[in-house]
Amino acid sequence: MIRNRLPIFLLFTLLAGCASLRGPDPVHWPPFPSLEPFKKNERVLILAPHPDDEAIACAGVIQHALKAGAKVRIVYLTNGDHNEVSFIVYEKRITMRQGEFVHMGKVRQQEAVKAMKFLGLSENDLVFLGYPDFGTFAIFSRYWGKGKPFRDRMTRISSVPYKDNPSYGAPYQGENILSDLERQILDYRPDKIFVSHPADVNVDHKTFYLFLQVALSDLEGRVPKPKVYPYLVHCVGWPKPRHYHPEMELYPPDKFINARISWSRSDLTFDELDKKYQAILFYKSQTQSSAFYLLAFARENELFGDYPPLQLKPQLTWKDKIISYFGASEMFREPADPEFPDSGDTIEGKGRVSFAEADDYFIVRVDKPKKLSRRFGMMLYVFGYNKSDAFAEMPKIRIITAGNKCKVFNAKKRIISHGAKIERDRDSLILKIPLELLGDPDYVLISLKAYRGNVPVEATGFRKVIIK
Repeated sequence: MIRNRLPIFLLFTLLAGCASLRGPDPVHWPPFPSLEPFKKNERVLILAPHPDDEAIACAGVIQHALKAGAKVRIVYLTNGDHNEVSFIVYEKRITMRQGEFVHMGKVRQQEAVKAMKFLGLSENDLVFLGYPDFGTFAIFSRYWGKGKPFRDRMTRISSVPYKDNPSYGAPYQGENILSDLERQILDYRPDKIFVSHPADVNVDHKTFYLFLQVALSDLEGRVPKPKVYPYLVHCVGWPKPRHYHPEMELYPPDKFINARISWSRSDLTFDELDKKYQAILFYKSQTQSSAFYLLAFARENELFGDYPPLQLKPQLTWKDKIISYFGASEMFREPADPEFPDSGDTIEGKGRVSFAEADDYFIVRVDKPKKLSRRFGMMLYVFGYNKSDAFAEMPKIRIITAGNKCKVFNAKKRIISHGAKIERDRDSLILKIPLELLGDPDYVLISLKAYRGNVPVEATGFRKVIIK
């Protein structure tokens, strides 16, 4: 138990020096408010991209909810069957056969059952959808409606292969994931939802957030609006230091210092932290190769926070060249424009991403980071939502810029006559996208990457930008 392990870490601290064990300097961060307490009979839904994410990010939340008399359900998007390195370490053999991937997915599912039983949940509280590990963003961005479903290149599977899962046999298509998630929300009617973060670098993590945004929009008015608490797991170089440090607090990555995310924290008692540690260790298939990373999340607190939606304001015409831009990403940061104080962040030397709407165009402006050359390129994903149209029928737009030109794709198909326009100067790029191309959306979910040549150098999380 932790009680017996703490002296070891204290001794290590004395020998190695306190400075070597320090995490991010808390001076940079204001105090975070505590997560709202759970109430009796409240319904808590945890959306986990893979088995182990719920323990890494929410083991404390699960314990707090159950102690308060709340109900907890966990929905797993994938079975995590695509982690080949962990498989080799765990099974001590190399294989690429289809059945072995499914076997690993079953192993991880059973680990989740045992870990969550240890925390106080029953197997009936767990729902495993079984969609493809590392393939769900491809499905969200390209595989909807008619045509062949997504087919995993490694497993060579194109439908849910787990016979005991409720989605067994469902083709790997966006509408199937969306309908499964909406069915869970309609059935459970959660008061609070914990979901993976839109800035998480793992594609399945950001994708579950995207599916949730669409599902909640579809179900608006049919279920009470739940409170949503995103949690972050994958961010380059975070958390530090690695390994198990129960004496330390968990702070957000430095890149989010001025990202306008309203973070909240959930503090763990000594016993709750010990149970979280033990719950993570149930995932032997993962901890045998990555315990140094997974156990770094067993700290004094858990963190939750989301970007605020960006509401675009009425504009004068583009012809007048008087356009107000609003919002900024966490990566392209620089001092805010004093005329439009909502338009920027406050770290000098970074660029800014901001948005506007005018003359039937959705406009993205990038004031580039100084380290990027004038000829930097971008790739944008822009997913529009319109209440009047099924999301499956909405365009799934991807735009690649190069110089003063751009290539535009809708799902898998390139669009030649797209109407998108680029304006450049020495320090910025303005991309004008016809709203018609985006399906005349009520809002968009947008993310971009900046490139130096073919090398990605910056990336934003997905932001919700409200147009109407």
